[in-house]
Amino acid sequence: MLLPFWSILNALLPLTGSTTGPPAVQDTPVIKVVFTMDTRPDDPDSDTLFYPTRGLRWSDFRGTPSLSGNSGAIAFTSFSYEGSSRLQKDTLRITLNLQVFFIRSASWARAGVMDSYSLAHEQLHFDITWLVVQRFKQKILHMELTKDDYDSMIQYEYLESFREMNRVQDEYDEETRHSINTTAQREWAARVARELEAFATDK
Repeated sequence: MLLPFWSILNALLPLTGSTTGPPAVQDTPVIKVVFTMDTRPDDPDSDTLFYPTRGLRWSDFRGTPSLSGNSGAIAFTSFSYEGSSRLQKDTLRITLNLQVFFIRSASWARAGVMDSYSLAHEQLHFDITWLVVQRFKQKILHMELTKDDYDSMIQYEYLESFREMNRVQDEYDEETRHSINTTAQREWAARVARELEAFATDK
């Protein structure tokens, strides 16, 4: 699973403020990180569906099925962020806008697998990406960011979480055998639901 170029580029751009580069701050500012989510409404003409606007539908899978491999469907999901920073008195406020998305043109399904069970398997790929983003948020909130390195520190954790996302997605497909193992599929669905519920409770 590859991250779209525009997405990783956005994530690696320096955080922007009211001036070029990080704002000038005092030696020991209070650093506050605020997260926002890109939850723009669904646009059927767009190639991108943002989580958690709605669940996946088979009509969202608009790509051409691969001629090789034995996968019945592929859901291309990923995440990125855009950041800005602003100095307010003695507080450096960092705002990170997170985007969790599904790319329609890169996602495909073969006609013989378009049932509700297989769609639930693909939906869980989207849910796993959302889950990794919740973990990413917690990492950032518990980090001791510094005024000199907060930008690079956040970028590093983003890349680590991106690798985690790919690793977990691979584990999911391997353990469920791409949904063939129904017992493993149920276990994964329950596991992801429990962790997402825990994050919701901690808000």
